[in-house]
Amino acid sequence: MTEQPTRTISSWLTDMDGVLVHEGHAIPGAAEFVKALRDKGRPFLILTNNSIFTARDLRARLATSGIEVPEESIWTSALATAQFLHDQIPGGSAYAVGEAGLTTALYEAGYTLTESDPDYVVLGETRTYSFEAITKAIRLVLGGARFICTNPDTTGPSQEGPLPATGAVAAMITSATGRKPYFVGKPNPMMFRSALNRIDAHSETTAMIGDRMDTDVVAGIEAGLYTYLVMTGSTRMSEVDRFPFRPSKVVDSVADLVDLV
Repeated sequence: MTEQPTRTISSWLTDMDGVLVHEGHAIPGAAEFVKALRDKGRPFLILTNNSIFTARDLRARLATSGIEVPEESIWTSALATAQFLHDQIPGGSAYAVGEAGLTTALYEAGYTLTESDPDYVVLGETRTYSFEAITKAIRLVLGGARFICTNPDTTGPSQEGPLPATGAVAAMITSATGRKPYFVGKPNPMMFRSALNRIDAHSETTAMIGDRMDTDVVAGIEAGLYTYLVMTGSTRMSEVDRFPFRPSKVVDSVADLVDLV
């Protein structure tokens, strides 16, 4: 049995890929962990840097793998970005390069999507980056639009191999404009702070579960959370000591945390 953390944990944040699911299949213990959270009424959010899908899409994908979770318990980098922009300039305008996850989030945050003198150029993930759209983004940034990205991931997975992702395309726009974007998603602790606000939780009593030292754990530490690193995703045990920071606890998988909920 996993020993209790050194402080009381009443709220939970967890990464999705590598913690709850892997290639569309639930990781053993993930469904039981989420069920325990729901049965005990613990405030929680499932976090993902993926900005392609809406929370409703992701709820359906999790349900297919056997994990039942309401869509309001899913927090994407697109939702965090839309919330950030709403806080910065309520009712503003944006030129968005991305898919439904991003455009829906911006629309629901009260943003107008436009190619004409927008407040922001917002770059998210998409399976089909358009040269025309990237050119438009470059010209708008050069024209004074603020440059925002949902997340800094440079590649994303596919069955054929890595795909260029938001960070890689952002580098292209930066090279053409000399303007660096503000990245909202992990490892920016801003995403965790917006998640805490969404479930009305406090950092001192919240734990973050992740599979990556360089995003989940470092952002969790910077946001003041208790951090669990699981061994079912990207970071291997042999790599943990290479980082200049440590998770609060390393466990084999989310199955080890069910009894702690």
